[in-house]
Amino acid sequence: MNQYVTGAVIKELREKNKMTQLQLAEILGVSDKTVSKWETAKGYPDITLLEPIAKAFGISLTELISGNTIYNANVSANMLKSQFYVCPVCGNVIHSMGEAAIHCHGILLTPLEAEPTDERHMIFIERVEDEYYVRIDHIMTKEHYISFMAAVSSDDIQMVKLYPEGNAEARFKLRGVRRIYFYCNHDGLFSIDPVKGIDDKESGYDDSKERRELEKAAKMLFG
Repeated sequence: MNQYVTGAVIKELREKNKMTQLQLAEILGVSDKTVSKWETAKGYPDITLLEPIAKAFGISLTELISGNTIYNANVSANMLKSQFYVCPVCGNVIHSMGEAAIHCHGILLTPLEAEPTDERHMIFIERVEDEYYVRIDHIMTKEHYISFMAAVSSDDIQMVKLYPEGNAEARFKLRGVRRIYFYCNHDGLFSIDPVKGIDDKESGYDDSKERRELEKAAKMLFG
């Protein structure tokens, strides 16, 4: 264990829970002076008290030790609140329906922050019957590639893992998709509303001047 709960964390959690030192002490079976010593960095709680302390604050032991508390106000009921995590060591991709304390290879991962697509990460979306066909004009080498794509609705997620030297493309069932994400191993997470990139007969977007210019620019950039 390379981290241990600090007095500052205990004090912050106690105050957030509107507890006095005495109230916390009574729950834990220690004196209020003991709690005071923890909070003023004059001592540490015994390891046997860590789980009871976490329980008193309504958090996990991992959150207590890391000092990163997670507050989920029923966000798991909406997949559009999804979070994505990628391990920088092994490339492991982890999805969460809300905030979480996630570790991989001993690293506390932070949720990726999605950016709008740009000229280096052009995404083209076509509606084919009951599916979205998604293509990204991006190199797919072992050093630089798109790692995954995901299509998210309010109650569903579809994720496709991509691999170097393959094609940066995927198909997703429509199923109320509201957001499409993809991850570049160099530049991070990107997202787009599928309507903005869709190619279908109803919108006529495929025949528009804007689409032809985007396609031309993509070919110049990526060959």
